[in-house]
Amino acid sequence: MIVLGIETSCDETGVALCSDLKVISSYTKTQSIHEKYGGVVPEVASREHEKFLPGITKKVIKEANISLNDIDYIAVTNGPGLMGSLLSGISFAKGLSQGLGIPLIPVNHLEAHLNSVFIEHQNLKPPFINLLVSGGHTQLWIVKGLFDYELIGETLDDACGEAFDKGAKKLKLKYPGGPEIEKLAINGDKNKINFPRPLKDDKTYNYSFSGLKTSLINCVDKDIYENKDIAASYQEAIVDSLIIKFNKALKNYNINTGIICGGVAANKRLRDKLKKLDSEIIYPSMKYCTDNADMIAYLAELKVKNNNIDVTKNFTAYSRGMVV
Repeated sequence: MIVLGIETSCDETGVALCSDLKVISSYTKTQSIHEKYGGVVPEVASREHEKFLPGITKKVIKEANISLNDIDYIAVTNGPGLMGSLLSGISFAKGLSQGLGIPLIPVNHLEAHLNSVFIEHQNLKPPFINLLVSGGHTQLWIVKGLFDYELIGETLDDACGEAFDKGAKKLKLKYPGGPEIEKLAINGDKNKINFPRPLKDDKTYNYSFSGLKTSLINCVDKDIYENKDIAASYQEAIVDSLIIKFNKALKNYNINTGIICGGVAANKRLRDKLKKLDSEIIYPSMKYCTDNADMIAYLAELKVKNNNIDVTKNFTAYSRGMVV
């Protein structure tokens, strides 16, 4: 069985091929055009997807040494994400599906992230606590079993990746902001500024980053600290906020395995501090942390093999949420 996966939820254009639950070919194109705008411009992103998808698909198929007729299923992200970007991918996938006469499988982007760890750790056994941290989402999940998830906490306002991006913009750094703040923070003093750790004593597993972002804005406007110290202290506050609730969930649910996925999982300071926890912490490789089509193709094939697919032509994009 060969599954072609397509990912266009935001500003990465991804195409991948999965066979026997192994990724045999993939390519992800990050849309660098958004750097000059300081953030993703939805209309530009959707046009870029339309421009890149045909060429990337040909490239991936050629590298796998197969033909279009060898593909058995097509899987495509249909949400959550930017509506225009999602529709670009869905339209392309529907055209391929109709032209080849093969089934099309809609895939939830968040569920794909939750299962991305299995691409490299197929023997991993639930239950575990999954911290999903990206530009658009900050969530805590209990993964109880195959396709069995429970959302126990999420951000009440900004996602932590969004807090990184907005903080970086205030510091006049490039987009995307997370890696830029991480780079600037290397030579900074993480203890210089005592930024708040929002909801740290709250009994829930929810997060909040809007107040922390406001604290950074006020700090920059005072113009009394060096940017490297602001970046280091701000990053430390975000990382601490993530770990406090993550560790709390691991202990309260008596689960000893934690999974970190999503783009912010690539942050080295986060990884360094997680090493100090008593639990076993597992990450997907860096290439599976950011948005990619590998996880889309993999999850679709996993669902086919377990008779858990929704093969339908009557679906469209949605901007938020996950049905569990």
